[in-house]
Amino acid sequence: MKFENVLSSTQGAITIITVNRPNKLNALNVETIKELHDAILEADQNPETKVIILTGSGEKAFVAGADISEFADFSVKQGEGLAAQGQALLFDFVAHLGTPVIAAINGFALGGGLELAMAAHFRLASDNAKMGLPEVSLGVIPGYGGTQRLPQLIGKGRAMELIMTAGMIDAQQALQYGLVNHVTTQEELLPMAEKIASKIARNSSVAIGAAIEAINAGYEDGENGFDAEINAFGKCFGTADFQEGTQAFLEKRKPAFPGN
Repeated sequence: MKFENVLSSTQGAITIITVNRPNKLNALNVETIKELHDAILEADQNPETKVIILTGSGEKAFVAGADISEFADFSVKQGEGLAAQGQALLFDFVAHLGTPVIAAINGFALGGGLELAMAAHFRLASDNAKMGLPEVSLGVIPGYGGTQRLPQLIGKGRAMELIMTAGMIDAQQALQYGLVNHVTTQEELLPMAEKIASKIARNSSVAIGAAIEAINAGYEDGENGFDAEINAFGKCFGTADFQEGTQAFLEKRKPAFPGN
């Protein structure tokens, strides 16, 4: 599938999807959100892909925010529709994807860009990265899950301060807050992401998908994460991956997971 604003390349078990609007600092517009959905769905449906890495083109920005020119004159109803559609199509879609998604933050991750990174299952950052949710400086609030995911990741008080001040934090502060897992140089960012992705890819994709589902359940209203874990744990016993993993352990060899 060909895209105007997104690049997608697969090597082995890893698909790297790059937001490619360098002249706009990779800002998200409606078309780019749709293309990201399609590229991620395509990778998820590829049985060879075990891990997806999201990043931005160039050295300045991961995604510097949403394309404000698209919604500056929206009505209340249009604004609600924009948020609802974007969350369903991309941000919630990524968060609940069974294939692990790593965000490699290679520069500015602001507004919708940080919301995209937070929807990923975890994040790495280059040492020049800066992150924030500046929406209140425009008279609006984060609309792609930012008010929900940021407190989950860094705590309510820190999230309140960051959102209300419309401020930015650098990569080291993001690491201290637990917003990102690792910080490295820009040159080493993708190699580090690929190294971690390779470790993930060696494990059971079925079990990893079940773990993502169980972890997410603990953050969902009306869901009991412990019950979800018990259910997912039990289902694993009926998979070919479980049979292969346990047999390989008993035979003292590396497993060759079939992925089902």
